[in-house]
Amino acid sequence: MVYHIVMWNFKKEITEEKKKEQKAVMAEQLKSLVGQVPGLLTVELVTDPIPSSTHEIALVTTLEKAEDVAVYANHPAHVAVADTYVRPYVCDRAALDYEPECERR
Repeated sequence: MVYHIVMWNFKKEITEEKKKEQKAVMAEQLKSLVGQVPGLLTVELVTDPIPSSTHEIALVTTLEKAEDVAVYANHPAHVAVADTYVRPYVCDRAALDYEPECERR
């Protein structure tokens, strides 16, 4: 299993009210990709991080294997969701992909 974690901040022009609305829409749309994208096992959108966090939202996904990260990134359903519901509202993207040590054995 592989974890794919992406974090963002909202663009400065996005109001607090719009952030709240968009978080719900983003969560719904991103979770809808499970079953559509081969290898995508789970999707969680972290929308209420603790104050010490450097980013406002985070996507935590699990995929079957490392190669599935590229499949996910390029899948038309994911691209449509990202281009419509995520990228227009966010900036400061950071990403980390990893395979837990216990999975590498």
